[in-house]
Amino acid sequence: MVSKCRRSLSFPNHPNSLPKDSKRFSKTTSHFRSTSLPCTSHPLIYQLKDHLNHLKSWAASGSTPDTRTSAWLCDGLARLKTAHDYLDDILLLPQTQDSLRHQPDWIERLLDDFLRFVDAYGIFQTLVFTLKQEHSAAQVAVRRKDESKVETYAKAMRKMEKEMGDLVSTVRCTTRSPSNNFVCNVDAELVEVILDAKEATALVSTALFSGISSSLVSKKPSWIWLGFAKKGRVEDGIQEFKQVGTECCLWGLRKKRDEELRMVLLKRMNELEDCIVKIGMGSERVFRSLISTRVSLLNVLT
Repeated sequence: MVSKCRRSLSFPNHPNSLPKDSKRFSKTTSHFRSTSLPCTSHPLIYQLKDHLNHLKSWAASGSTPDTRTSAWLCDGLARLKTAHDYLDDILLLPQTQDSLRHQPDWIERLLDDFLRFVDAYGIFQTLVFTLKQEHSAAQVAVRRKDESKVETYAKAMRKMEKEMGDLVSTVRCTTRSPSNNFVCNVDAELVEVILDAKEATALVSTALFSGISSSLVSKKPSWIWLGFAKKGRVEDGIQEFKQVGTECCLWGLRKKRDEELRMVLLKRMNELEDCIVKIGMGSERVFRSLISTRVSLLNVLT
């Protein structure tokens, strides 16, 4: 059995509105943990479904290029982290584990899918760390007008674009899992909400990896690395990355290296650095939540 810390959940319900079996866990209105089998009336199921619906609305809000910003990405990561916290608490319920334990084949498939998620976010953490280092070096190069150093940055970005593109392929593999219609003797709503959580994870992860990857592509081996994005992919990019790319392109094309434009570029790069840090923090929280969810699934089998 893999050890885990249990969380206490807070709900604003009045004591009289709480399920009878929950009152024995607390005499207050703030904390309780129910051990009843999740069903249509279980508050955790309601809460998780609500957060998953919010994630669908979040995805729809990013349908236009102007809304695809780093803040939009961070919001999606925060919502996904919250959803996994609720899913984890549902999986920790003893009756939930007893029910799912009768479906080892299905749980094994889920474990494989969540392992892909964990691996993808682990690699992404390494890529974000590298991106921050390369970006800092590029800022110094622009200040010193050192084109050779910026060219090195461009090569690093092209390599990173490919690696992030591989993460997109990894995540999409989880959506091609075999049919789960064979699952039986398990509460249908429980199965549905677990699959919806997996789908939401793939949705947010694809937006994250694909969005940044599309922002790093370059049409030709020039240090004007973002100014000429591949046709058909620039729309998927993230605004802050594309803005820096536009400034890089304009400054790089100026023979006299317009000083005013260079200062604008440095300001954009500094703002982008803050965005990279926030995206890294949000993805790390999701990474830890994914590990926690997978451990809970593993406990079902052990």
